Amino acid sequence: MNRLPALRDFTAEEDLLGFFGPDSVSWRIHADPAFGVGGIRALLLQALHPVAMDGVATFSTAFTSDPWARLTRTAEYVATLTFGTRRDALRSVRRVRGLHRGKAAVEETTGRGYAVDDADLLLWVHCCEVDSLLSVARRAGVPLTDDDADRYVAEQVTAAVLVGCEAAEVPATAAELEAYLQRMRPQLAVTPATRDASRFVLVPPMPGWVQLLTPARPAWSTLAALGAATLPRWARQLYGLPGFSVTDTAATAAVRAFRQAALALPVQVRESPIVRAARERVAAAEELTA
Repeated sequence: MNRLPALRDFTAEEDLLGFFGPDSVSWRIHADPAFGVGGIRALLLQALHPVAMDGVATFSTAFTSDPWARLTRTAEYVATLTFGTRRDALRSVRRVRGLHRGKAAVEETTGRGYAVDDADLLLWVHCCEVDSLLSVARRAGVPLTDDDADRYVAEQVTAAVLVGCEAAEVPATAAELEAYLQRMRPQLAVTPATRDASRFVLVPPMPGWVQLLTPARPAWSTLAALGAATLPRWARQLYGLPGFSVTDTAATAAVRAFRQAALALPVQVRESPIVRAARERVAAAEELTA
């Protein structure tokens, strides 16, 4: 696995701006309310790879014991990598690499022996995430040109390399990303582990008081339904979900409406503390250099 960069490799300004910075497309997409829908789509897409899903099922009990915690940790990792300082991002990456290290098993349906940090499995997870966040953002109405889409995919090569992928293997344009997903389709299937994971993503268990006294269940149901509806048609068909073109039209309209409703909320409600801290950190630095 490739070597992680050290903090001494960067200037103080580079550390402060993080690996992407406020002018990046990554900041624009990952700070948008559509990010939550894209994250759920990514989890459902990732689960269609039998070996990658087996790694989650075998070595992460959080999907069955505490799916909320797992989803929260995943979102926080992406947010820290995107908006944190380089010091913070590298700390998170080291933690994730450490969790992957030394874990190996055999996936029953394919008979493949694997390590959780095999490069092709890391690449699959990365590409599902990038494709999902980009696709949902565009369908939700985030203003992104084709050049912006290519910039985003290219920027995210950094995230892939940090987690352990080889740069030469990572798609760097939207067209390369689409070609990769098409090449992977023959390997994809719905296994028992996939079914279990999708069930916990779409209908996660909640304490009774949470369901009765908070809006968590309907709020999550909306996000989950949109995440599933925005999957590629071929992925919906694998799951046994509607695959007709009218579903795509309806899903696009729904995710646009969701984004507009979310944008009407106060920034303090719709943006994570990590995003707000990043904006404040960069603004303070700009004032000092003005």
